[in-house]
Amino acid sequence: MSNFHVLAFAGSLRAKSYNRALLEASKRLAPEGMTIEIFDLGDIPIYNMDLEPDFPASVVAFKEAIKAADGLLIATPEHNFSFSGVLKNALDWASRPPSEGVLEGKPVALQSASPGWAGGVRSQLHLRQVLNFFSARQLYFPEVHVGAAHTKFDADLNLTDEMATTAITKQLAAFQDLIRRAKP
Repeated sequence: MSNFHVLAFAGSLRAKSYNRALLEASKRLAPEGMTIEIFDLGDIPIYNMDLEPDFPASVVAFKEAIKAADGLLIATPEHNFSFSGVLKNALDWASRPPSEGVLEGKPVALQSASPGWAGGVRSQLHLRQVLNFFSARQLYFPEVHVGAAHTKFDADLNLTDEMATTAITKQLAAFQDLIRRAKP
């Protein structure tokens, strides 16, 4: 079986982020043949075109990690019916310069967790619009959006909800198939 390397990042900088915790759970639940590396977006500065072409080291590292990955797993919080500015900022940096195209055609799966009942589903819908610009190969189903997240993780941010665990397991198996089909 092939080994697929997935780069994961959360659009939240909170130390106790439910979305980061989703990625940690996904790392543990990854199917055989899939490794998940979590990238911290905390060192990426606010996008400023004046910093091009001498990109900050954190941006270069992020873009190189995307290039090296077979697929991307993005966990997005929901802020005002949309995804976070942190995530938009990271995608803006990754898209520069357009000639590099590190996001073009990349397989992508989305997850979200929120204290609200919808679990961040609106943030995923809005993020999908942005990812379409890059012709990302998006996995649409199975979905992972964990509502009432404050009741689904323990004090150490371990996922305790069986339905969410099952959804992640199914999603990662389908994502592995999408990555396999996307490989040349």
